[in-house]
Amino acid sequence: MIEIKGLTKRFGNKPVVSDVTLSIQPNAITSFIGPNGAGKSTLLSMVSRLLDADTGEVLLDQTNVKNWKSNEFAKRVSILRQSNFLNDRLTVRELVSFGRYPYSKGRLTPEDEQFVDQALEYMNLKEMEDKFLDQLSGGQKQRAFIAMVIAQDTDYILLDEPLNNLDMKHSVQIMKILRQLVDELGKTVVIVLHDINFASVYSDYIVGLKDGRVIKNGPTEDIINSEALREIYDMNIPVQEQNGCRICVYFNSHS
Repeated sequence: MIEIKGLTKRFGNKPVVSDVTLSIQPNAITSFIGPNGAGKSTLLSMVSRLLDADTGEVLLDQTNVKNWKSNEFAKRVSILRQSNFLNDRLTVRELVSFGRYPYSKGRLTPEDEQFVDQALEYMNLKEMEDKFLDQLSGGQKQRAFIAMVIAQDTDYILLDEPLNNLDMKHSVQIMKILRQLVDELGKTVVIVLHDINFASVYSDYIVGLKDGRVIKNGPTEDIINSEALREIYDMNIPVQEQNGCRICVYFNSHS
């Protein structure tokens, strides 16, 4: 279990995350939603140790994340950032193999290769494993990075806006795969999402942030309603039921 206690982060005089406390439920998808500048990515970065908090703490299995050895932490928690700059002359397979680094330190065992194969299969990348990254479309590249995270085989998978630059088809594909990781492999996924309809359809829990604070936090059905969404976004967002899913119709909503 990941517990976040009183986290605060300032950049200069500006508080970006203010006194956030929440628990991440295991074996579930939790989505962070909210307007730009709400502190979603900063919060995720502190959970994953990419950023130090000014005050507060993050506990992984009741131990402060700062006290975990880096290598052991990397076997439990993986993070996919928004921007991933890597040498374009890597092949897809080489990229995905990086996910095994905490275990193999670059010398892959047959077991490591098996995890790489499984991740490539999972993301439908097997037929392009020998292609270089600069030969891929944005969607294919994003799938390769997610395959790398899957190969890392951590209990917790943190993803910062993984649907950026993806078309509708690939966005749906990625969200379905994340759902499978939770339902079939028992993973815990935490994801920053801009599209509230993807959050609504695929998440178990939603954390609504605004101005660095948690405004709403709970099961998806408690958050995806016009009243709660107005508090998060300052907008009137009608919600309709379609095929058992709640869809937010915000394209021409009147504030």
